[in-house]
Amino acid sequence: MSARYLKKVLKEEQEERQLESDHEEEEEDDDDHRQLNGKAKVNPFDLLNEEEDDADDHQEDESETVDEPSSVVKPSADVVSTSSQKSKKKKKKKGKEGPSSNAAAPRVKKSPDEVLEEFYEYAHERQAETRASGDAVKHSYEKYVPFILQVDPKYLNADNEMRRIFGAKVVKSFEKNQQSGSSRMARGGRRGAVHRKSFLVTPLEHWPRWDGAMNMELLHSPNGYYAYRYTYSSAYHQAQSAFESAKAIHDLNAIASVLLYYPYHLDSLLTMAEYFKFVGEHQMSADAISKCLYALECAWSPMFTPFKGDCQVKYSHEANKPLFVALFTHMKSMDRRGCHRSALEVCKFLLSLDTDDPMGAMFCIDYFAVRAEEYAWLERFSEEYKSDNTLWLFPNFSYSLAVCRLYLEKAESSKDPAMETTKATSTDLMKQALMLHPTVLKKLVAKVPLKERVWTDILKNAFFQADEVGIPSLDHLINIYVESNHIIWRLPELQKLLREAAQLVIETLRQNSSEKNDWACVRKEAFSSDKNEYSHLLVSDFSYTLPAAPPENLQHFMANARMEDVVHNEQHLVNLNEGGHVPRDVANRNPLAVLFESVLPWVHYGEGAFVEEEDQQNGHGPGNQEH
Repeated sequence: MSARYLKKVLKEEQEERQLESDHEEEEEDDDDHRQLNGKAKVNPFDLLNEEEDDADDHQEDESETVDEPSSVVKPSADVVSTSSQKSKKKKKKKGKEGPSSNAAAPRVKKSPDEVLEEFYEYAHERQAETRASGDAVKHSYEKYVPFILQVDPKYLNADNEMRRIFGAKVVKSFEKNQQSGSSRMARGGRRGAVHRKSFLVTPLEHWPRWDGAMNMELLHSPNGYYAYRYTYSSAYHQAQSAFESAKAIHDLNAIASVLLYYPYHLDSLLTMAEYFKFVGEHQMSADAISKCLYALECAWSPMFTPFKGDCQVKYSHEANKPLFVALFTHMKSMDRRGCHRSALEVCKFLLSLDTDDPMGAMFCIDYFAVRAEEYAWLERFSEEYKSDNTLWLFPNFSYSLAVCRLYLEKAESSKDPAMETTKATSTDLMKQALMLHPTVLKKLVAKVPLKERVWTDILKNAFFQADEVGIPSLDHLINIYVESNHIIWRLPELQKLLREAAQLVIETLRQNSSEKNDWACVRKEAFSSDKNEYSHLLVSDFSYTLPAAPPENLQHFMANARMEDVVHNEQHLVNLNEGGHVPRDVANRNPLAVLFESVLPWVHYGEGAFVEEEDQQNGHGPGNQEH
């Protein structure tokens, strides 16, 4: 229904009421009086507008077929001037509208408010029809992407969480000191470039303007949800070809050169981020990932509403893979910064994009929920996600749900000590987790580590002595859980819960040893495959320790004669560090990382960053002044 048709319906409703008005005679007398006197002032532009409206209405009636509501019937009254309608409208507002007639009546009187309400309902229904193929399809989709995965955008940005933790003034002061203490800025570009607003990251002022080299298209999926795929321009494909050539010969210099001309090339940014991570330059790695996410978000379609959980970006499309890699790396980076709530929202976002969970977000979402103290949410998630209530069978959820129940019990007891709950206690849940996955205990004792004598006595029991269960998928998931969650078991209250539950398990098995076989059957049924179904998930990807590698172990990145220059410059920069005259922004940093960082287009060290280097090459260094 068009707005012009709505206007026409409202005008005809007014005309019908005007013809039935009790004040018609008085108004006709006034009209006759004005006609006899000939002094009525008529605006010629109003007449032109009326003719145009009539012509447009007539043309629209012939050319358009409008689905109007069944309750609205066109009146056959003649069209009167707009000037008389204005005076009559004020008088009719005092009267009451009569009751609406039944469906058999030829005419139905409705107020303008009712017509407007019908119009908006009609528009909403039309929009819903275009957004979904039907209610049945919509309900089937909600089984896979439930409401529980809706993302809160205000918690996505880690900078906002830092302000909530430390205060805006502290964060602003820190950022100001960082900017004044570092001379890294764009080469030859304008300072203070205008960037698009971003939910995922905060674009820095020295970043180049987004080049628009990628876009997003809607794929019409038969399942009813809205699947999207990234598309790239011809210029981006040229950059991708250059990247593939550099990757084939392991030339990191060539990859950095790609970023010189295409600063938002995704694969190059991800490669440089991985390199900076291994050489210990974690801030540079985080900046590269942020640039990658900024470019990916700028390419989102206006119809793409990812935070509602009704849009998916399938990992199976090659063009979509950089989004998943960047989000997963960004999520781990935020966790290292202590922004656990932001990491949780990114994890929810990552899981909602593809329910097949290619990155294994399901096996770290419990960790972020516990660290963010979202205990009630994790319980609801385990019950509502996919509506099958089987998440407790996974080792990470079986232990994390017991931890959540412990803290929820403390919160409930502080509010109302006499309140009783029908849910299982934290001790029962922990006992259940130990019976289902007993090998977790031995791995936690070694990883945390737990050195008290009581743990040695507990591990002497035959039930906790096994290193592996013998089910490849389950053993792999247990290793992932211990690697990613062992840090939370350093809390004394959680150690107490684990110790008491382990002692109860030993006592239960002493009284009834058949329970061990019952839980073994549950494990075998839940993880029946003889192959590792999660072999694509690396345990190291879920480790939150900071990886580092010496420069001599990174030579496989290079494959040409320029490596000799790298080694020479590396030794030269070490000599500068010993002399104590290195600028502040390169001091105590990996020299090889500094070299590659200087190639990047958005990095600049200032005019005199390497003055001492030139002095030493010319024989004017500190070691040559004595001769």
